[in-house]
Amino acid sequence: MSLLTRIIRHPATWLIWIISLVIVSPLGAQITVTELQSPYSFVNDPLDKGYFISSVNGEPETADNNGFITKLDPNGKLLNLKFIQGGKGDVILHAPKGMAVVEHVLYVADLNTLRGFDTTTGAPVLTLTIRSPATSPSEPQQASLSDVTFDGKGHLYCSDQKANTIYRIDLATQTLSILVTNLALAGPTGLVVHPKSGQLIAVSWDKGKISEVSPEGVVTELFSNSFFSSRFQNLRGVDFDRWGNMYVSDFTTGKVWRMSWDKRFQVIAEFLPSPGDLSIDRANNLILVPFELAHAAEMNGLETPSSGKSKQEKRTLADYGFIPPPPKPAPEGSTKK
Repeated sequence: MSLLTRIIRHPATWLIWIISLVIVSPLGAQITVTELQSPYSFVNDPLDKGYFISSVNGEPETADNNGFITKLDPNGKLLNLKFIQGGKGDVILHAPKGMAVVEHVLYVADLNTLRGFDTTTGAPVLTLTIRSPATSPSEPQQASLSDVTFDGKGHLYCSDQKANTIYRIDLATQTLSILVTNLALAGPTGLVVHPKSGQLIAVSWDKGKISEVSPEGVVTELFSNSFFSSRFQNLRGVDFDRWGNMYVSDFTTGKVWRMSWDKRFQVIAEFLPSPGDLSIDRANNLILVPFELAHAAEMNGLETPSSGKSKQEKRTLADYGFIPPPPKPAPEGSTKK
């Protein structure tokens, strides 16, 4: 049974009826990938239309060179469980976490190193070791990268959870700089660039907050837990759909949240086994979620927001893209021929 869809059988979730509609996708049905080993991130390839899933396969902070990356075809079918595998040939891959695809290169956050692999052959094309800002000259820190994202303008951004730091990498020169080091980031894990505003969004593992980071490195808190309300615990992933809705995954509570443009929050799935660094395939309107402790990952169709429908008016399957919308009424005064 699907990890996402089985939650509707729980008596406490009968009100979340929307999830029963979410299971249908443009690819035909929800797709589950198994035989993974502590999967961390699940992303799509905008050019070749396939998908990649990173598996830590061991301790998340250990340089054991046995991590691997799975490749799926455009229909979600398994092409190669270990398309890229640490220890095979000249590949070094310890504990792959967050990923981003830029043209024909898959960038992977791997402990203290940003690695790049050819999306067609899996061959290594980039190795960039990152050092965290030292707290003192005698205590240098090793970076602990958790995610990587692309801004569409030639720059990658990497989050360093332990050092509360976000790095910027210029792909043209392959040079690295520190965008910001700030305790307010509270253990930054997931990163994404807002598809409309271009602002960098970071979610927090330590305090369950969502922050916006400007190109100058100014951190602005967007959402956080309060004394009276503790909505989030340990956030792992964040992304946006084509309409500008934000999705975040809470690893500890097992929930996936959606925040609409008018800042309303809705749980679209709960009782999930450790949802990880999710992402959205905007072209196909799919949500991609890895489940670390279940050693599996799933892709499912997302709700298509209806427009111009009152809150009292009942939604139909057309609002979710599964049947054609009804024909619009003819303008007043028009005649049929």
